[in-house]
Amino acid sequence: MVEFQASVTDLLSEEPRTGLRPLRHSKSGKSMTQSLWLNNNVLTDLRDFSHVVSQLLEHPENLAWIDLSFNDLTSIDPVLTTFFNLSVLYLHGNSIQRLGEVNKLAVLPRLRSLTLHGNPIEEEKGYRQYVLCTVPRVTTFDFSGVTKADRATAQVWKRMHVKPRKARRTEHDAR
Repeated sequence: MVEFQASVTDLLSEEPRTGLRPLRHSKSGKSMTQSLWLNNNVLTDLRDFSHVVSQLLEHPENLAWIDLSFNDLTSIDPVLTTFFNLSVLYLHGNSIQRLGEVNKLAVLPRLRSLTLHGNPIEEEKGYRQYVLCTVPRVTTFDFSGVTKADRATAQVWKRMHVKPRKARRTEHDAR
């Protein structure tokens, strides 16, 4: 965990804090971790995130946990969707304004735990239902377990609020 970084590239010059378990390193000096905790900083964007992660981690493709809580992020950067093994993503306590930003996370096949509370989007009507419809594999949302009742409510909400996409007419259909 690194304190008060304004830019992702600042991580390259910081030493990670020691946790309960010692951080293992590869022969090349890169960290052998599957988690990256960047919470409680002043990050406003994730510019150069992939580059920095590849410099810090021996196997960035194995990244499973990213904590970006309590920063100043206003959107969900598409770079997060490139980590297909991501199962935990903490984005609570940021400044994410648009509920539609959640759509980007739908492509993450292993995402099981997601936090978004403490963002302006939390105030939008249908916030929980929208997220659960958009990212249906999530089993824990905002530190609460997702129940069968939550899923049923989300499906009802979806039928009432999400317009089905119109099928595109092809040349064959016009005949």
